[in-house]
Amino acid sequence: MRIALIGAAGQLGSDLLQVLSGEVVPVTHRDLELASPDSIQTCLTRIEPDLVINTAAYNLVDAAEDDPQTAFSVNALGPRLLARFCEARAIPLVHFSTDYVFGLNADRTSPWRETDCPGPLGVYAASKLAGEQFVQAECRRHFILRTCGLYGIAATRGAGKGNFIETMLRLGSQRKQLRVVNDQHCTPTATLDLARAVNDLVQTEQWGLYHATSSGATTWFGLATEIFRRRNMAVDVQPVSSSDFGAKARRPPYSVLNCDRLATVIGWSLPPWPDALDRYLATRPEP
Repeated sequence: MRIALIGAAGQLGSDLLQVLSGEVVPVTHRDLELASPDSIQTCLTRIEPDLVINTAAYNLVDAAEDDPQTAFSVNALGPRLLARFCEARAIPLVHFSTDYVFGLNADRTSPWRETDCPGPLGVYAASKLAGEQFVQAECRRHFILRTCGLYGIAATRGAGKGNFIETMLRLGSQRKQLRVVNDQHCTPTATLDLARAVNDLVQTEQWGLYHATSSGATTWFGLATEIFRRRNMAVDVQPVSSSDFGAKARRPPYSVLNCDRLATVIGWSLPPWPDALDRYLATRPEP
C-alpha cells in the first residue's frame, strides 16, 4: 500500500512515518498547501496513493479567535478538498480532529462517545468540527479520529510547535513556581501510541468516526505535577481556573473521550496516560 502522509514533519506525522505498514511518502508544507486545490491535485496525483493520511492542521487555538479565515481555510476547507480528491479516486482518507469539538455541557462528567452531539466553544473547535463534517459528507471511505493533548518526540527536535510536556520542562527549569489550569479535564495522548493504533485501524474497512486517546483522565495541573515529580524537579505548581488564566479562547471544561469503539475494532486500548508519560520522559532526547 502506498500512503501519502500529509504533515509528515510534525509530532504525529513523525511517529506515523516510523510505524505505518507499506510504502509511506512523506508530504510536508513545502510539498502541499492544504488550502490550495491546485497544490493538492498536483502533489497527490504525482504520488498516486492508495491511502491519504492528513495530520496537518491550524492548531493555534487562541490566535484562531482573531484569524477565523485561516483556521477555517486549513481545518475545514482543506479537508474538504482532500475528501473530494479521495472520493473521486476511491481512495480512503484518514483525518484527525480534536476533543475540543465538545465543551458546551459544563456539567459533563462521563467520557464523550462518538454518537454524542458536539458543542464547540471557539473558532478553532468550530473549524475542526466543520472539517469532520466535510470529510463525512464528501468521502465515503474515511477514518476520522478525534484525539487530545498530543505530544511526541519530534517536538524535541524542533519539528512542529512543541508540546505541553516540553513547555513545562522548559518553564520548570527557569522558574520555581508555575500556575497551571486545573479545571479542564482531558487525556494527554502520546503520538507514538496513537500512530500504532492508526496503523492497525487502516488495515480494516471499518470506516467512520473514532475517539482515540490514551486511557484515563487528568487536568493540565495534574499532568504538570506528574511531569515534575517524575523528573525530581522542585517546582511549586499552583492550580488556577481557566478564567484566572485568561486565555483568549474558551476551552472545554470536560473533554475526556470514550474510546471503546476503537478498542473493539483494533483489539486493544491505548495505554494509560501515566504509562505513556513515563515512556516519553525515558526516551526523549535532551533538546
